[in-house]
Amino acid sequence: MKIAPPIHYEAILRAITERTRWKSSFVADVSVFAGVLAILYAIVVSGRIWFAPFTPVAHISSSPRALPLYAAYSLVRIAIAYVLSLLFALAYGFAAAKSERAARVLLPLLDILQSIPVLSFLPGVMLGMVALFPRRQLGLELGSVLLIFTGQAWNIAFSFYASLKAIPRELDEAARLYRFSAWQRFVELELPYGAIGLVWNSMMSVAGGWFFLMACEMFVLGDRDFRLPGLGSYLQVAAGAGDMRGILWGMAVMIAVIVLLDQFVWRPVIAWADKFKFESVEGAAPRSFVLTLLRQSGILAEVNRRAIRPMEERVMSAFARRWEERGERPRTDGAVKKWIARATGVAVLAALGWLAALARLGAGEFVSLARDAALTFLRVNAALVLGALWTVPVGVWIGTSPRVARLAQPLVQIAASIPATALFPVLLLLLIRAGGGMESAAMALMLLGTQWYILFNVIAGAMAIPTDLKEAASVFRFHRGERWRRLILPAIFPYLVTGMLTASGGAWNASIVAEYFHFQGKALSVRGLGASISRATDSGNLPVLLAATLVMSVIVVTVNRVLWQRLYRLAATRYKLDA
Repeated sequence: MKIAPPIHYEAILRAITERTRWKSSFVADVSVFAGVLAILYAIVVSGRIWFAPFTPVAHISSSPRALPLYAAYSLVRIAIAYVLSLLFALAYGFAAAKSERAARVLLPLLDILQSIPVLSFLPGVMLGMVALFPRRQLGLELGSVLLIFTGQAWNIAFSFYASLKAIPRELDEAARLYRFSAWQRFVELELPYGAIGLVWNSMMSVAGGWFFLMACEMFVLGDRDFRLPGLGSYLQVAAGAGDMRGILWGMAVMIAVIVLLDQFVWRPVIAWADKFKFESVEGAAPRSFVLTLLRQSGILAEVNRRAIRPMEERVMSAFARRWEERGERPRTDGAVKKWIARATGVAVLAALGWLAALARLGAGEFVSLARDAALTFLRVNAALVLGALWTVPVGVWIGTSPRVARLAQPLVQIAASIPATALFPVLLLLLIRAGGGMESAAMALMLLGTQWYILFNVIAGAMAIPTDLKEAASVFRFHRGERWRRLILPAIFPYLVTGMLTASGGAWNASIVAEYFHFQGKALSVRGLGASISRATDSGNLPVLLAATLVMSVIVVTVNRVLWQRLYRLAATRYKLDA
């Protein structure tokens, strides 16, 4: 009788596992290769436009067939602006957090910059860039990128500053005990601790970038045409012509781009950043199929092993040696003083130019601007209150439930990314038919420009609540009101302050469209500072434009001194997460 050979189940399972792993790695490598090719193609196509000869009058196609190419142009502009915004935010937030004297200047300055409407930057930036590159489209493209940057950088900088001020005392003491150099402290402690806030504020910045994109790609100053082909200009042309079919096509393409960004960029980044959550008990982590695919890629693993890790080790050791030679901790005050001195010199020159322009205005025009500012100030604060009423509970609900976050995150991002100016024609028609008029439409548009800043920051704050604190609240059987009073509101307070502050800037920015809007060949307006700025831009009246910007800056600085700085100090002392 023949005895059958033994079946080696472990070898069979090992072979099946290896084959499955090889297939997954192959799929991941192909996907990575295709993604890199798509990015390179978008860069090359955009590069042809950037370095093309200057076109005095741009032609913006209204055909839906142009939308894929326009979407690629806009996406490249937003991506470059975001990279610049992130680098700026890290440097600016670090400088403000490390020096109290610098913070007294940098924080109000940042608040002013994020509150000044983009139309106040547009003329000077565009004219300057065109003067630098008079024969190429490069000047207009760089001007557009810089102006999108002005709509993205500020809330990321505020978020990073707030995170640095909220680092728990025990982590700070551990970094001192292990004698971290400044670079090690930044890479190993400060950047990871601020990662969750940076990710969600980055999402908000890119979402808000679509709003500013429409203004940047469709800018006309007097009889000079600075328009650029892109998704924003397509939507603006459709809105100006009252072309609902074109608006719907543009919004459909924009939603498709946003969904792809959510799945292939933001969801993997959120899943990756969850490991930086400050907690002693591990909770349910967000998942991403794209992140799983990237981790299975053999090409990326090889690039990481051969290039990224060795380069990271060299950079770490080089910075560590540099700071050891200079002492245990770097002296940031000297560098900050130099930058403050340079900024002061630029501000003095700008102030002299402003004074020369303002001398042309009479006292009556300043009184009229003050009344306009009061009306816009009331609208801004009403939008902040209305926005906070619904975004705080909804943001906590999304941030504390991974299952809800998986479903709600792409929907929120889509809603936040659709420019309010694209929705405004539909909203305006509905409100006019309902008898609401332009005043109600202006308030609704300003709310659309503010609420997302609060929501994204509240979600980030709720996600950062340590799991052990949640379990402690359950153990002590906190009822709903007690849980909100003792756990949720104190934990999200620093994020809420950042959200309200950046939402305030978003409201001032939204006022330029909310109070003065071109629709079906007509200019619909309500009285306010935003309407004054838009009207002055349309007519090329630079003295009124500068005066309105000056009035807005005075209001913003005053509110910053009276309210926001005090709330930041409160967040950094009473509501700091310490053991």
